[in-house]
Amino acid sequence: MTVQAPSLLEKAALVLGAFKGATPRLTLTEVVRRSGLPRSSVHRILDQLVRLGWLERDGRDYRLGMGMLELGASAAHHNRLRRAALPHLHALHERAGHVVHLAVLDGPEVVYLERLGGTADASVPSRIGGRQPAYCTGTGKAILAFSEEALVAEVLRAGLRPRTPYTLVRPRSLRAELTRVRERGVAYDREEAFRGVSCVAAPLRGAGRAVAAISVCGNGIHRELERLAPMVLGTARSVWGALYGPGRAVQPRAAQEVAPPLEPGQMDTLMSWLRFAEWM
Repeated sequence: MTVQAPSLLEKAALVLGAFKGATPRLTLTEVVRRSGLPRSSVHRILDQLVRLGWLERDGRDYRLGMGMLELGASAAHHNRLRRAALPHLHALHERAGHVVHLAVLDGPEVVYLERLGGTADASVPSRIGGRQPAYCTGTGKAILAFSEEALVAEVLRAGLRPRTPYTLVRPRSLRAELTRVRERGVAYDREEAFRGVSCVAAPLRGAGRAVAAISVCGNGIHRELERLAPMVLGTARSVWGALYGPGRAVQPRAAQEVAPPLEPGQMDTLMSWLRFAEWM
C-alpha cells in the first residue's frame, strides 16, 4: 500500500504545531525533530512563515509572530460572538420563519459566521464561511454604516458592480443609503445582491462602530421587511447585551476596545501563504 507524502497544508500544520507546549522558542533542529519533516522542507517553510509575519526569528530561534497572534485572537472573538448569538438567532428564525445570518466584515466583503434555515430556504444562496460584497447586502451595509471612513473608501475602491438591476452602483447613492441606515438603525437589501431575495439587517454595536450584523433574508419577502425590522433590531440588541452586558452599550469606545473587526486583508493571509508552490 502506497503511503502518500504530507500535503502542503499538512507540512505547514506540522511546523506550526511544533510550537505548541511550554517552549515558546525553537531552533531549526528542534522544529525538525518535533515535526518529523526533512530539514530542507522545514527550513523553507520557516523562512516563508517569517516573511509572512506568522513566525519571528531571533538569531537561531523561531517563535510565533504577531500574524498568528492576531488570527488567533480573531478566531477566539468570532467563536465567542457566535456562541453568544446562536440562541438569539434560533429564536429569531422561529419568529421570522426565514433565513437568519450572522456576518462580519472582511475588507469589502461580508463573511457569514452562521446561517439558519431549512431546505425550504435553499433559494437564499448563502452558506457558513461564504462571502458576498458588502455594498449590496443588508449585513454589509449595516456594518459599513457604523464603520470608519477608511472601510467605506476601500469598498468604493473595489468597485460597485451591478449584481441585479436594483444594485446601487454609484458611490453617492451608496453613501446616501448608509446615511439612511444610521438614521433608522437597520439596513435593507431589496433584491440588490440576488433577484427575488430581500433582507433586513441590524448592526451589532454599542455606541461605537459595528462589529458584526444580523439579518433575516428570504425569497419574495420584500413586503415583510418593515414588519421584520423590529425583530432583527431587537435581536441585535439582545446579542450585544449577551456579549458585553447592558452597561457596555453606552460606552463610546466599547466596540473599538473589546471587539475590533478584522483588519482589511487579514483573512486573505492564509490564501497568500498557500499560493507559494515551492513548499510542495
